[in-house]
Amino acid sequence: MSRSAHPAGPRHADVLPEGHYSAPPADLNALDPKVWAQTVTRDGHGVVTVGGIDVKTLAEQFGTPAYFLDEADFRARARAWRTAFGPDADVFYAGKAFLSRAVVRWLHEEGLNLDVCSGGELATALAGGMPAERIAFHGNNKSAEEITKAVESGVGRIVLDSFQEIVRVAHIASSLGKRQRVQIRVTVGVEAHTHEFIATAHEDQKFGIPLADGQAAEAVRRALQLDGLELVGIHSHIGSQIFDTSGFEVAAHRVVGLLRDVRDEHGIELPEIDLGGGLGIAYTSDDDPREPHEIAKALTEIVSRECDAARLRTPRISVEPGRAIVGPTAFTLYEVGTIKPLEGLRTYVSVDGGMSDNIRTALYDAEYSVALASRTSDAEPMLARVVGKHCESGDIVVKDAFLPADLAPGDLIAVPATGAYCRSMASNYNHALRPPVVAVNDGQARVIVRRETEEDLLRLDVG
Repeated sequence: MSRSAHPAGPRHADVLPEGHYSAPPADLNALDPKVWAQTVTRDGHGVVTVGGIDVKTLAEQFGTPAYFLDEADFRARARAWRTAFGPDADVFYAGKAFLSRAVVRWLHEEGLNLDVCSGGELATALAGGMPAERIAFHGNNKSAEEITKAVESGVGRIVLDSFQEIVRVAHIASSLGKRQRVQIRVTVGVEAHTHEFIATAHEDQKFGIPLADGQAAEAVRRALQLDGLELVGIHSHIGSQIFDTSGFEVAAHRVVGLLRDVRDEHGIELPEIDLGGGLGIAYTSDDDPREPHEIAKALTEIVSRECDAARLRTPRISVEPGRAIVGPTAFTLYEVGTIKPLEGLRTYVSVDGGMSDNIRTALYDAEYSVALASRTSDAEPMLARVVGKHCESGDIVVKDAFLPADLAPGDLIAVPATGAYCRSMASNYNHALRPPVVAVNDGQARVIVRRETEEDLLRLDVG
């Protein structure tokens, strides 16, 4: 199995043999703060706690599997991004990572904007109280109904992804008597060191309008000619789970080149540049993500330097962290069901969830950490593979990890860094019920997305 399929940047670009894994950690009971949410610790009895509540209590109250989200950590990370970029830039939380009405309220209160990419995400954003002018609407194939709702609601910008969308949005806006603020998403030919399916700036993919062959320049010309559109900037996104800003430097150079060409041809300087998101988080102790202030400094300097070279005023910068905010703030709690040792290989640990609540391991060959959460142990480490209960051999949650050899059915184990994409991409495979999301803060826990029930499943089945 190639490790090049891992979406975690250059460190994972090497091809390594099946079964490659690190040595056992020195302390199986330790919780690396780089991987776990800020308030996660162990209490005096060795039980993992979050927000002042231990996981045994949480499991008894809310069941397993369940996602537990550290609200204080989420808010702190949101503030860190907002502070790092300051008042002269915009931070758009990428709602696709995880979105609920509670999260929308937190973002609003912490001063962030919100990026959505479907009618459902837009509805959630509006229902959660996010002012429409602070919402950006993405997507490579927005329906007429979605565009109409966005324009009627007064979203701050729509990101145009194709020549057809330029005309479509302009027509809908004009028919509603409005002039819609838009950006044009361009593909800049930068392929981030990431998984093929989440590298989004090389030409051979579905997103954006290529800079090559003058296509992006032609898109700008068309947008400027249409009364229903107010073109305010250019958007670029180079991939996901990126640890290195060098790709952003190349992308910014090419986007600023387009801004210079727009000035020279049309006599205007577009006021905005959106560099997208994609900055990575730590899924394991080997990952080394950068802090928001480091990212802000690097990206701001890159854009300013490129604009100075092109003799342009520096436009207002936007970024779109999603995973970088919510990813580290949550963990998934499971109960161990069966334990199956395979002599000379590994021990299979089956839990009460699986690929229905975390598809990323099967989809991207993603790596995760895992810890025994309901107690500590002095037992020897055993090489384990944490798997789910689904009828699928690829139903793997954690491919290779070390757990105590005395692990037993009924123990609780926790997988950190599951705040992003796990609930968003959750499914009902095998008619599994999607787990709840529980926010924990200062000794209080409350459900923000409830657990599905069998009644929910049957309600959609019209017979």
